[in-house]
Amino acid sequence: MTTVAPDGDAPRVRQAERADLLAVHRIEQAAFPQPWPFDAFERYLGEPGFLVATPPADERVVGYVVADSVPNHGRPLGHIKDIAVRESHRERGVGTTLLKRSMGVLRTAGASSVKLEVREGNDTARRLYREHGFEHRRTIPRYYSDGENALVLVRPL
Repeated sequence: MTTVAPDGDAPRVRQAERADLLAVHRIEQAAFPQPWPFDAFERYLGEPGFLVATPPADERVVGYVVADSVPNHGRPLGHIKDIAVRESHRERGVGTTLLKRSMGVLRTAGASSVKLEVREGNDTARRLYREHGFEHRRTIPRYYSDGENALVLVRPL
């Protein structure tokens, strides 16, 4: 299923397909100092929370999100595990669109809230999450292998 926002420049979002994996992995490698391996994305194929964004005019993948839910005291807790946008398409609403769509998928799955982890030094991502109602709940010291802390952010759905 593809969703097109009323704005003709808004990215289209759809469920990831096997043909998208190489593009997703390339974006991952460019975006993160500790990228997920290719097979990690393969494991999420077919999951409703593995979404890709494409520009309105073509099918090139310019961003993706991986989200799922886990049991949490009788009601699922949403977890945004990974989200990235190709550098050439940042600051165009792609990340916002993916974030909103993934939260909609999680809400449909019955989650009452969503969490994510973000590098303490990733100011751009932290600003995006703050703009969408995420609040800092705790810090995990040295979460990343390079020693950087992770901030756990949560918001109700």
